[in-house]
Amino acid sequence: MNDDMLQKLVEQVSLTFFHKPFKHKATFNNRLRTTGGRYILSSHNIEINRKYYEQFGQEELIQIIKHELCHYHLHLEGKGYRHCDRDFRELLKQVQAPRFCKPLSSPKQIKQHRYICSTCHFIYVRKRKVDTNRYVCGRCRGKIKKLD
Repeated sequence: MNDDMLQKLVEQVSLTFFHKPFKHKATFNNRLRTTGGRYILSSHNIEINRKYYEQFGQEELIQIIKHELCHYHLHLEGKGYRHCDRDFRELLKQVQAPRFCKPLSSPKQIKQHRYICSTCHFIYVRKRKVDTNRYVCGRCRGKIKKLD
């Protein structure tokens, strides 16, 4: 799916569920990481995270679009468009849009660094590297070395 197809889908969802036209621009933003999409107040455009479409398909994409269109239409009407506003929550219920999107499964694994004390043989597991020339064991003050 490209940006033109997304634009047509957003316009169609807006007419189907809200009975109002979407007159601004909808695009994919590959820089979005933690959110499914966002509504930009200053330009009234909508940006969608492409990873949600690739991982969950068009059904989840439509749910995200409905959520962002709730922000869009309420903001243009001068009503409460934020997550904490009653108008926003009521519109979400009317169009059956989710308040939050599903979490993405992260392919990125956290690398662990393992160190062992040469005296007491205590094993340290760390996310960050440790300078073995500078630091010593916290239990016995022995020299630590990196495990492979």
